[in-house]
Amino acid sequence: MSQAISDLNTLLASMRPELQPGVYVFASLPHDAVVSGAGIVATFREREGMTVVMEEAAAQAANIAPLFRAAWITLTVHSDLAAVGLTAAFARALGDAGISCNVLAAAYHDHIFVPVEHAGRAINTLLALQRSADKLAPSSNPPTR
Repeated sequence: MSQAISDLNTLLASMRPELQPGVYVFASLPHDAVVSGAGIVATFREREGMTVVMEEAAAQAANIAPLFRAAWITLTVHSDLAAVGLTAAFARALGDAGISCNVLAAAYHDHIFVPVEHAGRAINTLLALQRSADKLAPSSNPPTR
């Protein structure tokens, strides 16, 4: 496993966004809902209910109403959970392009969910951000994983 990166310029230059196959949905379920099995990507408990992110086909099969249909982009750089500025940088770039994003930070990577119809533009925006940061990244820290 590669070491987590915390330097912002290195993170941006090393993001390597990757579009995951398929369509994903955000949905809200009651707190007592059983959420397990194929198709579940993430869950989060809120006061109002449990938010689930899951494959669209699995949601349809379970008659779960989607709140948001999304494409899933993974930044393949191993980002440090304590790194400062990565989320702000890509959210600003996507926002400037008129693309909303919902972000999940996991132990190794950041995962960005964008409206499915904007997936291509989102990838291009992130790649442009990566290219611009590549010029500023320290040459002594080559991109990892």
